[in-house]
Parts: sequence; structure tokens; C-alpha cells
Amino acid sequence: MIKKAVIPAAGMGTRFLPATKAQPKEMLPIIDTPVIQYVIQECVDSGIEDILIISGKGKRSIEDHFDRNFELEAMIIKKEDEEIYTQLRHIENMANIHYIRQKELNGLGDAIYHARYHCGNEPFAVLLGDTIIDSVIPVTQQLIDTFEQYKQTIIAVETVPPEKVFRYGIVGGETISNKLLQIGEMVEKPEINKAPSNLAIAGRYILTPEIFPALEKTQKGKGNEIQLTDALRLLLKKENMIAQTIEGKRHDIGNKLDFLKTTIEFALKRKEFSEPLMHFLKEITGPSKPGSSIG
Repeated sequence: MIKKAVIPAAGMGTRFLPATKAQPKEMLPIIDTPVIQYVIQECVDSGIEDILIISGKGKRSIEDHFDRNFELEAMIIKKEDEEIYTQLRHIENMANIHYIRQKELNGLGDAIYHARYHCGNEPFAVLLGDTIIDSVIPVTQQLIDTFEQYKQTIIAVETVPPEKVFRYGIVGGETISNKLLQIGEMVEKPEINKAPSNLAIAGRYILTPEIFPALEKTQKGKGNEIQLTDALRLLLKKENMIAQTIEGKRHDIGNKLDFLKTTIEFALKRKEFSEPLMHFLKEITGPSKPGSSIG
């Protein structure tokens, strides 16, 4: 049984400057809900309530978001807004959330290494803090179910167009089923002609505690950082690993365009926004009126 989850959220979010100058990218809202809240909700929906967030300088607002705000609650009660009050109390009581700082930005692998004392000798889930996956069954739950069967490291993957493999960690190996692959190799952001497949690591993992000794031995790689993929490659020499194709849609909030697309998709799913937003989108994307010009 997987009881703990680790959420790396220490990156500086430079691709979202100036918005992230004074707030974490994980706190950017998809409509009215911060990205990281969706990630924590996925943990909770997968049966995990012991969560460690790896944060860094300037990330205090994440802690404040999941903490209790008595003054705000008192004001909401005074306004008799029961719906908002219920939402606030839900956020405060979602899970047992712990925090540790990654004092130097040495990469995802180094961030995970900071979880070694919290996770101890147990397998644990890892969910990237800037990735939302919309699915009927939470993706972390999908991975947990597979781990319970195979007792191996499970890595979530998705199929990407070949021309985009250079953006991701890519896995290759032998097919177990239509969703599972016995991993034979992993390459971090390969050139298209060196990629073993077009199965990209999708920001969700179930890792065994053996990852920590592997991380200790991992040298800095791309970007002069300790890459989790490199540590997994070392570990692959000692134990088997499985790649599982996710059932769901991954939303990578790491760049502005995908952030905008995600916001629109999520808004169209909400009853209060779907019809007026669709009307607006048709209005601004329809044929230009006679005599008008765009741009």
C-alpha cells in the first residue's frame, strides 16, 4: 500500500515571469484553483493523505494556501457565504502536508533526494507540482494498482508526436500489455533519431526506496542538474521497472500556451462558464465582419 507522496515544487518558474516574480508557478490558478491544489487532490483521491512538498525560496504562499486563515473565515461567516466557507475548510483539511526546502536548485533528482528521511524504507508516489492530469480514475491510483501487482517502480508515460520527444524523458522496452511496458532503456530529452520510442515520462511515478542510493551516485547531467531519469537508469541495472501508459489527459502547466489552453478547457467544463465562454470564443474566432481587420 502506497501511503506517502512527494510533490517537487521548488523550481523558479522563469517561463512565467513576471507573474512568478513574487509567487510560485504552482500557485497560478486554473480559473479559481491553484495548480498544486489539483495535484494534491489527485493524491487524496488515490488514498494518499501523507504528502511532502519540496519547496524553495519564495514558495511560502503554498504553505499559507493549505493553512487555516481564521480572519478570512470569520469574514466569510459574517457574509453568510456557506459555499465559500466549506471550500476553505476543505482546502485546510485535505491532507497531512509537510514541507522541506531545496536550498539549491540542483534538479528534480536532488529534490526527490530531500524526501529520503520522510519516506524512509517505503515505496512512495511522486507527482510533479506543475502537471495536472484530468482522468476518471486518478493517474496515481492507476499506478498504485499496477505497483500492487508487480511490486516494481512504475513510471507514467504518454504517447507524444516524434518531433516532440526532445522535450521529455523517453522510455523503450518490451511490451507486457497494451498499457504496460517492461522498461529496457531511458533517455533524457533525446534527439529524435536517438529516441527509443515516443513514450514520454508524464510526471507521475511510484518509486521504491532504492531510488535514494541511486540518487546518491548520480552525477549532474543535462542543465548541470541531478536528473531523476539518470538515477532511474542507474537503478534499472539492478531492478525491473514498468512504464504505464496513462488513461487521462495530461496538462503541462510549465509554459504559457499550455496554461491558457488548460484554463479554457477547464472553464468549458464548468456550468457557469461553458455557455458564455463558448459564445465568446465563437464571437472572436468567427469570420471577420465586412470592413473589419484583425491585427
